[in-house]
Amino acid sequence: MIVCSCNFITSQEIEEVITSFLDLDEWQLITPGKVYHAMKMRGKCCGCFPGVIDIIIRTSETYHAQRQSPHDKVIPFIKRIRDEHERCETARRLALLRKTQQAA
Repeated sequence: MIVCSCNFITSQEIEEVITSFLDLDEWQLITPGKVYHAMKMRGKCCGCFPGVIDIIIRTSETYHAQRQSPHDKVIPFIKRIRDEHERCETARRLALLRKTQQAA
């Protein structure tokens, strides 16, 4: 499925990049920017970033479940990812609000 229509990136491509990051360090914080950089691309409109974060969370959870990682480590790890998602969403909403206010 196409996740980013600006760059024509599929969910499978994103999942592969995430898995490769987790293979190197299973506890690293993965962000959409990091995923795009690994693919030698960059976010254009960045409308796909919330979906990319959802893919990061889902892929990370699956990765750790398959490796039977200790739950006491996985739960804080997934929380860090979700917190980053909230931070990105807040920044996106504020930017949109500023843009709307400037246009008015």
